[in-house]
Amino acid sequence: MREILNTLYIQHQGAYLNLENDTVRVQIEGQSRLQMPLIRLNGIVTFGQVSMSPFLIHRCAEDGRSVVWLTRTGRFRARLAGPMQGNVLLRRAQHAALSDSEITVAVARQMVAAKIQNSRNLLIRAARNTSDTAARGVISLAVDDMAGVLPHLREVILLDTIRGIEGEAARTYFSVFNYLLRSDDPAFLFNGRSRRPPMDRPNAVLSFLYSILTGECVAALESVGLDPQVGFLHALRPGRPALALDLMEEFRAPLVDRLVLNLLNLRQLQVHHFEEMPGGGIYLTEDGRKVVLAVWQERKEEQVEHRALRERVPMGLLPYVQARLLARHLRGDLKSYPPYLHKY
Repeated sequence: MREILNTLYIQHQGAYLNLENDTVRVQIEGQSRLQMPLIRLNGIVTFGQVSMSPFLIHRCAEDGRSVVWLTRTGRFRARLAGPMQGNVLLRRAQHAALSDSEITVAVARQMVAAKIQNSRNLLIRAARNTSDTAARGVISLAVDDMAGVLPHLREVILLDTIRGIEGEAARTYFSVFNYLLRSDDPAFLFNGRSRRPPMDRPNAVLSFLYSILTGECVAALESVGLDPQVGFLHALRPGRPALALDLMEEFRAPLVDRLVLNLLNLRQLQVHHFEEMPGGGIYLTEDGRKVVLAVWQERKEEQVEHRALRERVPMGLLPYVQARLLARHLRGDLKSYPPYLHKY
């Protein structure tokens, strides 16, 4: 149970929420665990098996207070919004921002800068922890290259230039990713980023978790009333969740990449957890997915410091926090969008 930005997030399975005298009460196994004045909340987000009384749902609808139901893993299921919610105005602001090159470039710049900085910090940590002098040297060169583009990024005024900087930084980052893997088994060699299909085992895990992260970013954006398909950094295409792909850039390194490195370096994944498909693609088996998902859920429960909020937040709620901050920026409540910067 957590309140962030006036939104109550309920993750405890079996929790029951009801309304008593304008106070939201959260009960777990028949015992009251939390009480909060309803007037203090802008919305409620539930994960998995969480129940609410009809009276609380009806009151939220009357007041225009949003209620969002997600699966336990964070996949969007439904959303309640009363007539006063104003999501039409938020989406109108989102579409207007897309037509304003200054706003589009500013948001895209913030997201790319955060992605590069988070990726760079992961490499710095890896270089510091490795005992291989040669590997440390190669990784340090990549760190310096990525640092060199950040000052230039601040001056960019063209979206295509920002996309080019992001792509070049990603290539630099993945060019040294293999040095972060400690396995001597050639079966776990990383041969550069590949997808559709992933051509090696590290790429199979990366692609699987990136897909899950994309889904959670879609759910986070829908939970605040934003359109996941109307993005700023990624080009718009039919059926493509461009804004979700934008949002997840900040989380790739701290949420997914570091987790993949831990899974492989600690040998939690073995060769039998993968299968090779016709055409050469390599994917996780059902047992392999179970291993990854179990560790993924643990990772999401870890608390991290959010610099903009100045408080600790579960990693699983980061997409929801950032989606709400983005919505506030698009509505004009925040002068600029504050991206997530991870502290290792």
